[in-house]
Amino acid sequence: MDRPIASAMRRALEHTRAGDPAAATRAIQDALGNAGRSPARQAASKAAPPSAILPPPAALPPPAGAARPAPHPGPAIEGSARRVAPHDAPAAKGLRMRMGEAVDLLRQGAAARLSPGTAQPAARPDLPQGARWERLRFAAAAGARDYRLFVPALADARPAGLVLMLHGCTQGPEDFAAGTRILDHAQRAGLIVVLPEQTRGDNAQGCWNWFRPGDQAGTGGEAALLAELALDTARAHGVPQDRIFAAGLSAGGAMAAILGAERPDVFSAIAVHSGLPAGAARDVAGAFAAMRSGGAAGRPIRARSISFHGTADATVAPANGRAVFASATGRKGADRSGMTGRPWRVTRKADAQGRPAAEHWEIDGLGHAWSGGDPRGSYADPQGPDATAQMVRFFLA
Repeated sequence: MDRPIASAMRRALEHTRAGDPAAATRAIQDALGNAGRSPARQAASKAAPPSAILPPPAALPPPAGAARPAPHPGPAIEGSARRVAPHDAPAAKGLRMRMGEAVDLLRQGAAARLSPGTAQPAARPDLPQGARWERLRFAAAAGARDYRLFVPALADARPAGLVLMLHGCTQGPEDFAAGTRILDHAQRAGLIVVLPEQTRGDNAQGCWNWFRPGDQAGTGGEAALLAELALDTARAHGVPQDRIFAAGLSAGGAMAAILGAERPDVFSAIAVHSGLPAGAARDVAGAFAAMRSGGAAGRPIRARSISFHGTADATVAPANGRAVFASATGRKGADRSGMTGRPWRVTRKADAQGRPAAEHWEIDGLGHAWSGGDPRGSYADPQGPDATAQMVRFFLA
């Protein structure tokens, strides 16, 4: 390994130990991008942003025959992957393979740091007698998706409401259900739960496409498809029109914000955990910028909203959670703070009649993970406060 590459590896490992996987990846990207290049090309590469040279770390493939590590959970961007200098560095092909292995190891370490639990749960959870857990498919003009449906065992035949749960990147419905403990809470509250699946065919990292204009409009794309799925299921199970809710983590949270902004006719309340405001980005470059620095207040959220964000989130900047709250309608009320596992602060808004309109929970020390979650699911932090319990309370208030 030549001196610049060895130096880059040392810097990357230092950044990883310091808890900054993004800086570690940038150090490796710089070394890879310059391998086999002339001094003039190296200087030009340093002047350009890393994403203009190499794909984001989640898009780098593992070596042939190697097991794929757990990918990064953040809202990765489909279509941003680019090949690594195919014409500039033919002599560096073997070197890139070795460096690719190093990138994978760093990514695996970063994912473990961001997620207290990464185990994949069983496809069928423990269900109370009489509850249903089904795998179904929904198709509409805007597209089609597989989804999981949970129907609680109800003494009263009429459910209290329906929650559309949108998983984060690299997750799936079963994983997300386990990590959020949503089925336990739904059974106690009498809620139907719909967990649609975003596959790698819909997005390279299984993310909801919150950053694409065509998927942000309530009349088309993924936003329209999800609204139709929730509405169709609610009608089939006799859920009142004003008791349909949406919630999501990370990319799923960003999509939930879009639903609250664009489809308040369907969703009376939404929950955004570690996500971004509606309209935070409209292209790939804007999406990475918003994740890194915080999106603007974005389009107004017209549904009632509750948001959660950790102060230690290194994947989606905490400023995004504050921007979600800023985009919610209502008059600011009194703040409240406390400690339930971790210290937290809640900021509230009320409507003209004094009813709860918005809440924002800022949780000290929480990373990019669901607060109060079950470590059997990925990107779930078992320390409190319990975001799912607070979300259900807010929805049913």
